[in-house]
Amino acid sequence: MTEETPGFEEHQPQPPPQSDDASGTPDDAAQAAAQDKGAAPAGEADQSAALTAQLDQVRTALGERTADLQRLQAEYQNYRRRVDRDRIAVREVAVANIVSELLPVLDDIGRARDHGELVGGFKSVAESLETVVAKLGLQQFGKEGESFDPTIHEALMHSYAPDVTETTCVAILQPGYRIGERTIRPARVAVAEPQPGAQTVKPAEESGAAPAAEQGEDKETGGPEEG
Repeated sequence: MTEETPGFEEHQPQPPPQSDDASGTPDDAAQAAAQDKGAAPAGEADQSAALTAQLDQVRTALGERTADLQRLQAEYQNYRRRVDRDRIAVREVAVANIVSELLPVLDDIGRARDHGELVGGFKSVAESLETVVAKLGLQQFGKEGESFDPTIHEALMHSYAPDVTETTCVAILQPGYRIGERTIRPARVAVAEPQPGAQTVKPAEESGAAPAAEQGEDKETGGPEEG
């Protein structure tokens, strides 16, 4: 028979004590969560402010680049207009230098036409030459009876005439030529000015009305005498 050890049942194993690293009470967890919720809005505000600042910088840079682009575009348009204008001017000068050498030939053609000598093959050649220079932009100007303009006319002869009221071209000695707005040669003309001290001639109706009125007065005067 086995003997029982006295006091064996009195010593029961105790549960191990909880360590300090274990999680705290539910109250501690609630406080930690509340702190996390309070810190989150502050971080979002800082991030939003940083994004707003970056957006302002981007907008400023975009405005500066847009202004630069507009300025460059305006400068390019001005450059193109200047180049086109210079190109036209250079072309006019080149054509004027070539055509100016043909002006004596055109003068000979004009004199031959005035004298009725522009016939046969010479007429065909002359007309072809005139067509070519017209396509190059050459224009002839100068007509009898037009007012004298010193910018396009060169007066070679001068006289007085009673039937003009201003300095007038009465004869075209040599026609003028231009290309566009460029005058290659002024028209050489004879001009006439009004005679010094000349008075304006009254219309024929007024000159004829006075004798008629005088005759009427004579008739009225003579009527009673006959009676």
